[in-house]
Amino acid sequence: MPQRASSNSESPKQKKISPRNKTLQLSEAEIAKFRSRIFKSARQWRAKGCPNGTFNGDFLELLPHMPESSVSLLILDPPYNLNKKFKGSKFSKLSENDYEEWLSERLALLKPKLKLNASIYICGDWFSSISIYKAAAKYFKVRNRISWEREKGRGAKANWKNATEDIWFCTMSDNYTFNLDKVKLRRKVIAPYRHTDGKPKDWDDTKSGAFRDTHPSNLWTDISIPFWSMPENTEHPTQKSEKLLARLILASSNEGDLVFDPFLGSGSSSVVAKKLNRNYLGAEIEESYCLLAEKRLELAESEKRIQGLVNGVFFERNTLAEQLAKCKDHD
Repeated sequence: MPQRASSNSESPKQKKISPRNKTLQLSEAEIAKFRSRIFKSARQWRAKGCPNGTFNGDFLELLPHMPESSVSLLILDPPYNLNKKFKGSKFSKLSENDYEEWLSERLALLKPKLKLNASIYICGDWFSSISIYKAAAKYFKVRNRISWEREKGRGAKANWKNATEDIWFCTMSDNYTFNLDKVKLRRKVIAPYRHTDGKPKDWDDTKSGAFRDTHPSNLWTDISIPFWSMPENTEHPTQKSEKLLARLILASSNEGDLVFDPFLGSGSSSVVAKKLNRNYLGAEIEESYCLLAEKRLELAESEKRIQGLVNGVFFERNTLAEQLAKCKDHD
């Protein structure tokens, strides 16, 4: 079974890095400052009287103190069914059935905290997806499986390289939020057809070329995982990009809704929720990642941009200069 050891890991400290490396670091003074902001007990969080915050501990300790029917969007990025170490914690690979049981137990406890119109997204890889579907179908309506391209590493020598991950989209009921116009993707038109009068047919003619705002599909090839030259990058080994989280949050929640992430990591879901004017709550067992999350939340007060999202439009790739030009031409 998975082992979630209590965190005795050292706090992240600043190292000498290249000026071009934008990976987020913490000074000794920041460690002390942000340590005072995270919640070490569920009662401490509840006493605050506000949903926004970062809980340093197992989310199972937090659940009894959370109001029922309070969460509009649940984003779950649990340990994939792999042998993996995260600082002071360890997850041991399980059989398909045991991983399904492990996840099912947690979904059963999370469900009462969700609103009747809530949406749920559960992340996994090809192997854990087998168990995720079975577990999710016990409690929710499974709507779709999103596959997104995670291009990283040199690949295997005796197998196909794993270049995608999955996100299962579920809802509590048939009454749920899906803001289609908030998550359209601007794509370059390969075959720009025109009407008989010469006007563009379902596309826009700009100085940068022909573009169309398309409905989102369940295949995402436009996500760049955080790397050293991106300001959102942290030391977390499996960090999700803000662009990916923005798509989920914009589609399946509204301003003022509560977004809950029980496996927060370095805080991407909370940071994006804050940037998009949602309430947020995250739980993370490793203190060092909680500290990074709090620094990112502080930075989000003055920096609202999300790389890959400009003027309410998602672009195929994270090339900010081109995006700004295309938005200017398009508007």
